[in-house]
Amino acid sequence: MTASTTRRTTAARSRIAAVGAIAVAGALILTGCGDQTDKGSAATPSGKENSAPLFSKLPKKIQDAGVIKVGTDATYAPMEFTEGGKIVGVDPGIAEALGKQLGVTFKFESGTFDTLIGSMQTGRSDVVMSSLTDTKARQEGLDDKGAKTGAGVDFVDYFSASTGILVKKGNPEGIKTLDDLCGKKVAVQRGTTYEQSAKDQSEKCKTAGKGEVSIESFPTDAEAQTRVKAGGAVADLNDSPVAAYIAQTAGGGNDFEAIANPTDAGLFGIAVDKKNTELRDALKAALDAIIKDGSYKAALDKWNAGSGAVTEAKTNAGQ
Repeated sequence: MTASTTRRTTAARSRIAAVGAIAVAGALILTGCGDQTDKGSAATPSGKENSAPLFSKLPKKIQDAGVIKVGTDATYAPMEFTEGGKIVGVDPGIAEALGKQLGVTFKFESGTFDTLIGSMQTGRSDVVMSSLTDTKARQEGLDDKGAKTGAGVDFVDYFSASTGILVKKGNPEGIKTLDDLCGKKVAVQRGTTYEQSAKDQSEKCKTAGKGEVSIESFPTDAEAQTRVKAGGAVADLNDSPVAAYIAQTAGGGNDFEAIANPTDAGLFGIAVDKKNTELRDALKAALDAIIKDGSYKAALDKWNAGSGAVTEAKTNAGQ
C-alpha cells in the first residue's frame, strides 16, 4: 500500500519480506540490549551481551529499548495482515530477519494506512513498514497536488511491485489493461498510490476522448474488494502480489481474477524519519546482510512473493 502523501508509486501501490517464518506482532524476540561496550556488544539488564552482527549500528535509544516500533496497516494480505490475533505476512517476515541481524525486536502495531507516516513523525513509531511505495513526493513531504505537507521521509527499499487489477471471476468486462477502465467505476483504498493512479488514468481517458474513470475510495482494501464482488465497481487497483493472493484465496479462488501490469513496477520502502539517519543506515546494512545470507529470499518464498525480490538495498530509489 502507500500513504496519503501518495501510498505507492503513482503507477504502482504501489502499498507495490524475514526469513522463512511467519512474523508476529512483536515477533523477533531477541536479546534485549543496553550500552555498547568497547567491543561493540552491549550488556542487557541480565548482564548478557548482545552479539548480533549489526547491533552497534543502531541508535543508542533503540539499543536501550531493544525494540523497533513499526507502524503498519495489517489489512493487506499477503504483505501484512492479522491471523489468529497476530500480524503476519511478507513484511513481518522480512522484519524478523532484519531483527536477527540487528539484535532487536520489530514490534508491529496496526493503524490506518494514510495516517502511518504522520504517526511516525510524532514519535508513535520508529518506522513505517506497510507496503509503502517509495515516491519522490513522500520523500519530500508533498501531497498529490505538490503542496508541502510535512518534512518528508527517507526510504530503505526492499521490494518491487507493480499495479494489480483485481476483477470479478471470469472478467466479465474484459479488463486487460488500465486503459480498459475508461468510462467505468473503479474501487481503491483511500490514501494509496493506486487512488492517485486511478485519477491519472481518468485524465488519460479524458484526453483520449473516452469516458473518465469513476473512482470510489474506501478506508480499507477489503471494502474495495467487496464493492467489486458485489458488482458495484469493475475493478480494484492494488499491488500485484496482493491482487494475486486475493484471487488465489478469496472464496476458495472463485471470487476474483488478477491482472498484472508489470511495466509500472515501483519500490516498497521502510520509511524512516529524515533526522534518523543512523537507523536508516542500520536498516540498509541489515537488508543487504539478509539478501546475502538467503533469509530475505526465504521470507519472500514463504508467501510466493519471490517475483518482487530486490538484489541490493537502496535508499530513496523511488520515482
